[in-house]
Amino acid sequence: MFPRKSAMNTKITRMLGIQYPIVLSGMTGISTPELVAAVCNAGGLGILATGDLSPDSLRESIRKIRELTDKPFGANVPLLIPGADEKAHVLFEEKVPAVNYSLGKGDWICQKVHEYGGKAIATVVNLRHAQAAERDGADALIVTGHEAAAHGGEAASLVLVPSIADSVGIPVIAAGGFGDGRGLAAALALGADAIAMGTRFMNTLESPVHSAVKEVSCVKTVHDTLYSDKVDGIPCRVMQSKGATRLIKGRFILIRALWTSRAAAKSYGLPWLKLAAGILLLAVAKGIGKAVALARLANAWGPMQQGMEYGDTENGVLMLGQVTGLIEDTPAVAQLMERIVSQARECSAALAEKV
Repeated sequence: MFPRKSAMNTKITRMLGIQYPIVLSGMTGISTPELVAAVCNAGGLGILATGDLSPDSLRESIRKIRELTDKPFGANVPLLIPGADEKAHVLFEEKVPAVNYSLGKGDWICQKVHEYGGKAIATVVNLRHAQAAERDGADALIVTGHEAAAHGGEAASLVLVPSIADSVGIPVIAAGGFGDGRGLAAALALGADAIAMGTRFMNTLESPVHSAVKEVSCVKTVHDTLYSDKVDGIPCRVMQSKGATRLIKGRFILIRALWTSRAAAKSYGLPWLKLAAGILLLAVAKGIGKAVALARLANAWGPMQQGMEYGDTENGVLMLGQVTGLIEDTPAVAQLMERIVSQARECSAALAEKV
């Protein structure tokens, strides 16, 4: 359909055996087997989101990816989410080529992944965590700047990416604010070896997100997002909406979570009483702050599903990065990938002339 261009040569393309240094971020409810395979088949690396999958459905999803592509792929493990250990072991058993972990210490993940010859990729938002991940054995880092949807860091990608790339000895994948070839060229110039995109891949034909969400992402500007730690318990970027404001201003967090955690528990494949008890025990063992953070995650589950799956852009909550202001269409993944690669090469050539 689209003529395949010659491969780009970076540490990440060589390490992962992919054609282009472009990665699909593991977005819960969005990075499905179909979207993952589409990115892989187009020359990038797709990362399966596991946050809303039970261990059994995770195993099925991995096998579905292998039916749809023979290319390397990845899967993520957000270590803060209940059931993460069990899901990680499914990834080990299935020998997933690249395992991306976040929100926790991953030395044990690196060890297990290396045992079968896979690669471990840590997602980080600051230098301290980047250096810790390198010591733990991570093969590469996804460095997530402030512009990103969901859980970006406090520093913007323009300064965060080079500061970490200069301070570690493993490849860096830049995330946060990247959605076209200009961004890819810029990331490579900043010292990264690839980019990861979430919001841009969310708005493609293969994405499972409701069409209303794709439409709204084409008209929103770079100023139409909010960043708060009161959305899901961790500093998080979402689109401005009534639903997001309602979550941020919410009261009686723990009490509400005991009810709203039912839907989250069902998706995680956990007994509801176990998850609810875990929230209360966390308050006793590690303080009210940790419990409130987990409670906010439970409370956000419904509004996020309402937004992404059902297309309620007013009352739902949509994780959108600032790069939404650069998005104007809904292309097929293959078309988008070829466009980005072509533009990156044009930008690099133009820059070379100027320099």
